[in-house]
Amino acid sequence: MIVGMNHFTITAEDEQKTLDFYTGLLGLKIGHRPDLGFPGAWLYGTGPQAVLHMYFGRPVPAQRTGVIDHMAFTAQGLREVKARFDASGVKYDLRQQAGAGTWQLFCHDPNGAKVELDFDPSEQP
Repeated sequence: MIVGMNHFTITAEDEQKTLDFYTGLLGLKIGHRPDLGFPGAWLYGTGPQAVLHMYFGRPVPAQRTGVIDHMAFTAQGLREVKARFDASGVKYDLRQQAGAGTWQLFCHDPNGAKVELDFDPSEQP
C-alpha cells in the first residue's frame, strides 16, 4: 500500500533561521507551494517532490518531537557538507554505521528537530 515517504512538516519558530538552516546549510530549495491560507514554505531536494513542509507564525507544540525521533535525508558531498557545518558553528555528530558503513551526520535544526543526513560509505569526511 505505502510506496514511500511523502514529506515531513515542521513548525518554525524563527522563519529566517529555519530557512537558512535548510536551504543554506543543507542545500534544499524553496519551491512551489499552493496557497494554503497560512504562511509557510515547501522545500525540495533534487527531485520533483517536496520533502519538507514548514509552517510559519503558528505556536510551537509544547511536546516538541512527540513520538517522532528524527527525520533522515539521503545526501551527497560529505566532505563539503561537513565543511559547511564546521564553518557555520552548528554542532553535529558524525559517525559511520556499523556493518553497512553509511556515514550519518546528526544535528538539530533551529527549532530543535533532529535531522540525520546519510552519505554513501564510499565518501570520505
